[in-house]
Amino acid sequence: MRIGVLTGGGDCPGLNAVIRAVVRKGIEVHGWEIVGFRNGWQGPVEGLSKPIGLADVEDILTRGGTILGSSRTNPYKLDGGVDKIRKVLADQGVDALVAIGGEDTLGVAKRLTDDGIGVVGVPKTIDNDLGATDYTFGFDTAVHIATEAIDRLRTTAESHHRALVVEVMGRHAGWIALHSGLAGGANVILVPERQFSVEKVVEWVERRFERQYAPIIVVAEGAIPEGGAEVLHSGEKDAFGHVRLGGVGTWLAEEIAERTGKESRAVVLGHTQRGGIPTAYDRVLATRFGLHAVDAVAEGDFGVMVALKGTDIVRVKLSEATAELKTVPLERYAEAEVFFG
Repeated sequence: MRIGVLTGGGDCPGLNAVIRAVVRKGIEVHGWEIVGFRNGWQGPVEGLSKPIGLADVEDILTRGGTILGSSRTNPYKLDGGVDKIRKVLADQGVDALVAIGGEDTLGVAKRLTDDGIGVVGVPKTIDNDLGATDYTFGFDTAVHIATEAIDRLRTTAESHHRALVVEVMGRHAGWIALHSGLAGGANVILVPERQFSVEKVVEWVERRFERQYAPIIVVAEGAIPEGGAEVLHSGEKDAFGHVRLGGVGTWLAEEIAERTGKESRAVVLGHTQRGGIPTAYDRVLATRFGLHAVDAVAEGDFGVMVALKGTDIVRVKLSEATAELKTVPLERYAEAEVFFG
């Protein structure tokens, strides 16, 4: 057999660990040939591919990003995109695909399966918002990076007696904000799942200042003030219809400064959360996902995604994997409020 592998959507630590696992088990256990498609779905649309051997994955376990490149290409938005994929796979003798990605990449994988192309999905997103798996790789690393940033920012905030607003990623799900905020001891955590009161935030900030401490506010990029709207970084949309978000941290810092008279600064962590080496947890999880994806291909079980349930790796239908986003339950958020202020 000849198997293709690709990485789509935003990059994250652990992608290379999946590629390595697929290549090693595919070659050493099954004797397959492995083809890497470049730049997400752009690869099989345009025929951008290269063979991947054992030597190519020898030292990539600890490397961040993806050796295959990525993009937000949507073949269903391209004229004849799916037909081009069929032709490329046929011309290159590729029997099946392993698609590593988040909601959008796996949504395409589901539609391709419906159209008769064999695909197995692997869940990837730092946002941890795929409902069919307990965790996605990349999330643990992103939380560690955000937590370390909060730890570092706390010392400078205390030194200058200022409020610091830390904006983390999270368009529709506040998992990074919640976990890093709790781990970093933030005084306020704001998530997209629950609109926030600026007045209440200011109250918590002033209470912190009264205790002679500097407040730390962690806000997800998709958090919305009561009666407001998402703060847009630009009006541009990607191939999957997502508007680019960002700026709520700066907006909130300005509101805090104006209402309290205290110095307030915003720090946007942005793509630092995606970069660098994966944590040990993400390396192990990504490796396990890759190994089980190969098993699914070997059994001809297409249209599925490998997922983590408890400590076990299971298979779920791609239709289930992309059915709904996993957001922070309000009761989980309420548990954390005891630490606010």
